[in-house]
Amino acid sequence: MAIIGQLGGCLRRRLRLFALIGLTLVAYIGAVNRAQSLPWFIAALLTATLVVGLVWPHWLVGRLSVVRRGPDRAEEGETINFAVDVRNWGYLPRFMVELVDRLPAFGAAPGAAPGVARTLGMIGYVPGRSSRCFTMPLVCEKRGFYRLGPVGLASSFPLGLAEARQQRNDGVHRLTVYPAVFPIVSLALRGAPSQIHRGGYLLPEGSGAAEFCGLREYRLGDNPRHIHWPTSARMNELMVKQFEPLASACVHFVLDLARGSNVGAGRQATLEYVLRIAASMARFTCYNNIRTRLTGAARRAVEVEAGSGAMQYQRILDELAVVDADGSRPYASVLEGIGRRALDGETVIVFLSPAAGEASATFEALMALRASRAQIFAIVFERSSFVDPLSSRDAQADAAVALLHEIDATSVRIRCGDDLVHLFNA
Repeated sequence: MAIIGQLGGCLRRRLRLFALIGLTLVAYIGAVNRAQSLPWFIAALLTATLVVGLVWPHWLVGRLSVVRRGPDRAEEGETINFAVDVRNWGYLPRFMVELVDRLPAFGAAPGAAPGVARTLGMIGYVPGRSSRCFTMPLVCEKRGFYRLGPVGLASSFPLGLAEARQQRNDGVHRLTVYPAVFPIVSLALRGAPSQIHRGGYLLPEGSGAAEFCGLREYRLGDNPRHIHWPTSARMNELMVKQFEPLASACVHFVLDLARGSNVGAGRQATLEYVLRIAASMARFTCYNNIRTRLTGAARRAVEVEAGSGAMQYQRILDELAVVDADGSRPYASVLEGIGRRALDGETVIVFLSPAAGEASATFEALMALRASRAQIFAIVFERSSFVDPLSSRDAQADAAVALLHEIDATSVRIRCGDDLVHLFNA
């Protein structure tokens, strides 16, 4: 629609120009055939008008410059402000100049082409050797990495016969929009990671104590304080105590980025829900000193190694802002690879949008993952609700939740439009 509007404006200017040129030619023909001064005056006036209409717009924007300043990071749904500074380097005032910018996915009408230059407003008057500064609010409608600009100026004043534009690369701005994050007070994380008791990891504060669950042979790296000396003396080899802690040593987010996994449109697509949930859960784990990592098999591999704290959360956000469901590897294959290198007892957070023909292989991979002593926290999407919000209960999601219950996995079920804050804090 924006491109059609630009073409329509260009066509109207051409029609005005050709009409004025035609009138000017008619005036000169009339002046040649009549020995009177009035036709010559009219012809000269039309010529002057034609020259002014073609030249003046270029003069108006010729000594102007524009700079846009603003944040380089934002969150979906957030309104951010850009400071725009238009400076007149000439001695004479400029007026009736339009501010033009390229702002993909910001404030565009439905169906508008991304990256098309849009007029943001009209600058009525800029005195000579001075500047005009104003604030331009923009709503960040969708996550992603955007190249804004270049910002420029345009004018077709006074007659609209021609349009002059000027833009500079100093108006280019890069902006990362992160998925919207909602608050999570607590997470039902379980696990049996012997890594904690080897001294490598610390339990998050307030996560609870560990419970004794058995004995096993000593392995290099085990905490010597956990050696059970009476059993070691009886069996003539070192035996250490195993514990069942009440929280996981590591949380591993595994994204399903296969092409067929994403259903729905815009911010109501399953992928967008996945990223908002992953970002919110990652904030909780990272800021509670729980080691967190991220994996996804897209066209560009997504891999964030385990870590915690604010910097780790930022690394995860940077990945979540730009990922897309453009991978070719099935989710079951990704989970099989996770199972082969999973840490003992880590919590693997999976995102399931079960479709016919793929659910069986996915759940076989989940059972293998569970057999490797990993804990599973599953987000189950009712796929049909993202295609038709008025659809009835999803049988595929029912089957998925039942199978997850059989393998003692924690699950949260989500329909399109659900209140995520309520679901994760109930």
